[in-house]
Amino acid sequence: MDIPVINLNDLSSEKRSETMALLHEACEKWGFFMVDNHGVDKELMDRVKHLMNLHYKNKMKDEFESSEMAKRLENNGFIKEKDWESTFFIRHRPSSNIHELTGLSVDLSETMDKYINQLVKLAERLSELMCENLGIEKHHIMKAFSGSSGPSVGSKVAIYPPCPRPELIRGLREHSDAGGIILLLQDDQVPGLEFFKDGKWVKIPPSKQNKIFVNIGDQIEILSNGAYKSVTHRVMAMKDGYRLSIATFYNPAGDAIISPAQKLLLPNHICFQDYLNLYMKTKFGDKGLRFQSLKDLVNGHQTVLTTEN
Repeated sequence: MDIPVINLNDLSSEKRSETMALLHEACEKWGFFMVDNHGVDKELMDRVKHLMNLHYKNKMKDEFESSEMAKRLENNGFIKEKDWESTFFIRHRPSSNIHELTGLSVDLSETMDKYINQLVKLAERLSELMCENLGIEKHHIMKAFSGSSGPSVGSKVAIYPPCPRPELIRGLREHSDAGGIILLLQDDQVPGLEFFKDGKWVKIPPSKQNKIFVNIGDQIEILSNGAYKSVTHRVMAMKDGYRLSIATFYNPAGDAIISPAQKLLLPNHICFQDYLNLYMKTKFGDKGLRFQSLKDLVNGHQTVLTTEN
């Protein structure tokens, strides 16, 4: 099963319509896709991965290997309430805590800040493209996410070390993401990420040539009135290799109120007799046009549909 790959360079060519259709299908039917030619500096991405791997080796590896959770694998029972990962979280926006985290080198902090500045621009561009495909105002997602202080941006950094008993624990348990647009800088060698699609688990390959993996969070599904899907996914524990995952979340502000975009709602608060009046005139016509007439009625626009007609 080939995962959709969106080449953003094609948006400025004769392939724009085809690329927009591919993005729409990926959001609607997959809930995840790869992005190539995304504008994020690839040398910077390599630097982030190198420094994060170095940080794990120097600051986190010993603690993980001596943890009680790691020792529990000797009990020979499946561990349901824990994940085989070594992780920490960085807040970036609206305020950052990266310089407050103990153990992070100045080089890593500064490199991560530069990376996030570029990644936010990519998230904003993807949000605009999604809005265009949904037929809503270009900045609707950004405005909806802003709240009183602007969208919330943070990164979960995770290392999935080699697991001696991968059949007894997940790297990360099955879940969907609570937020908005998730941009994943992942390992280019070690697999493990899986998404649930059409009744089966799809294995996501390591990201070659620094493609960025994107998935839809719950808030985009809500805002799109279910048109775009937040998909369940997991990380499998692996016997060999250290898998790096840096998932950056472009989320609503904590006080942002998220609801379906009004333009995407089916007609609501319609008297059934009014619906029947229009239905009898348009029974053999396009249902979408009939629904649009009802939306116009609700929004106070002139329409032929009234109970007096």
